[in-house]
Amino acid sequence: MSGFIEGEDRTQATLFPERIDDYVAEDNPVRVIDVFIDDLDISGLGFKSEPAATGRPGYHPKTMLKLYVYGYLNRIQSSRRLEREAQRNVELMWLLGRLAPDFKTIADFRKDNGEAIRLVCREFVVLCRKLNLLSDTLVAIDGSKFKAVNGRDKNYTRAKMKRRLEELEASIERYLARLATADAAEPPGDDAKTLKDKVAGLREEMQRLKKLEVRMLEAPDQQLSLTDPDARSMNARGSGIVGYNVQSAVDSRHHLIIAHEVSNVGSDRRQLSPLARQAKAALGAETLEVVADRGYYNGDEIRACEEAGIEAYLPKPKTSWNKARGFFDRSAFTYIAEDDEYRCPAGERLTYRFTRQEAGKTIHRYWSSACGDCAIKPQCTTGRNRRVSRWEDEEILERAQARLDRRPEIMRLRRATVEHPFGTIKSWMGSTHFLTKTLPRVRTEMSLHVLAYNMKRAINLLGTERIVAAIRT
Repeated sequence: MSGFIEGEDRTQATLFPERIDDYVAEDNPVRVIDVFIDDLDISGLGFKSEPAATGRPGYHPKTMLKLYVYGYLNRIQSSRRLEREAQRNVELMWLLGRLAPDFKTIADFRKDNGEAIRLVCREFVVLCRKLNLLSDTLVAIDGSKFKAVNGRDKNYTRAKMKRRLEELEASIERYLARLATADAAEPPGDDAKTLKDKVAGLREEMQRLKKLEVRMLEAPDQQLSLTDPDARSMNARGSGIVGYNVQSAVDSRHHLIIAHEVSNVGSDRRQLSPLARQAKAALGAETLEVVADRGYYNGDEIRACEEAGIEAYLPKPKTSWNKARGFFDRSAFTYIAEDDEYRCPAGERLTYRFTRQEAGKTIHRYWSSACGDCAIKPQCTTGRNRRVSRWEDEEILERAQARLDRRPEIMRLRRATVEHPFGTIKSWMGSTHFLTKTLPRVRTEMSLHVLAYNMKRAINLLGTERIVAAIRT
């Protein structure tokens, strides 16, 4: 072994430091966890901070919270793994005062204190504001699909159920045809009995699926998940996953997550204003700019943002096929506010005709009587005349489009800002993503991931010692 670095003899006696504190460096991130939680006033967060009058004393909520924050900061989310780490990890021995809760106690703490843990996540955002890490002007909003503890084979939608039943019927018919051939043979072979068993098994499976179909059709969204009842089938970048839709509002300066939410609704269409208002409240700003992709485009949501003092930047989705068919699209018609009319590409005026309610919205309709003699009508419509609809609050959408036209580069900034946290957190979570079941517990788990992400990001930006000093002042 000459020429290589050699280890010490295992039988050699070693004089270890007398204080466990000597094992933890001053710039160790675990010191941020310790100081942040010790300084936290948990009396109003919902933790049970008073010990029981009888029975065995429990662990203090701050002790359990330190354990979880350390675990998520170091990609240790399982309660059983946290139990093992508390028994052998020197940093955790220092952080917990050599306490080592069992896995059931650890799991129950996360299960029973979901809302309180979410509020702790918000408290760290307040600390980031104190450290001047957040921008109070621009926030990027986006959503991403995270896998649940529910495989695709144990999730049923109407389309999936129909396809599986059809596949079973086709298999039964195929085996019955083979069985008829086997029965006609003289003498019948052992293959006939095997085929009968397969047909019986397929019929049992069909009966099981029909019972599940009844439960599925009784659900409000006609979807059924067997392992995690709250998980839903969602489209994620062209492929389906069974999981949850995680929304986040990310600071444009340092990519810290200001606000987040978890839902089992796959669409982002109704998610903009609630998350934007949460971000505005977290920042304590009078006004705020938010940028999102076209999946969030919804007139009611943009109006709600404007009423809350929030300017939304998002592109309008292309839902009309007119341009692809060679016709003028909606943007070719200019609205003249003072006359409440539209001007078409031929220079004619489309006048107001009537108002009606469509999907809960007040819609005005406009058209011109000059379409029949128009020279460019083949480029406009195949009908008698070209009709244009206008929402009663259309000017709000026009202001949003004008803002985006003035700052087209903001969409590139959105992608560079909001995709970073999702990619980082998914990398930490691994291929399985969530470990818990049902929406409330998944929300708690996501809050712990967000808290760990923000804490690690702040430590990387400022360093442990500056954050500890700021908390203590």
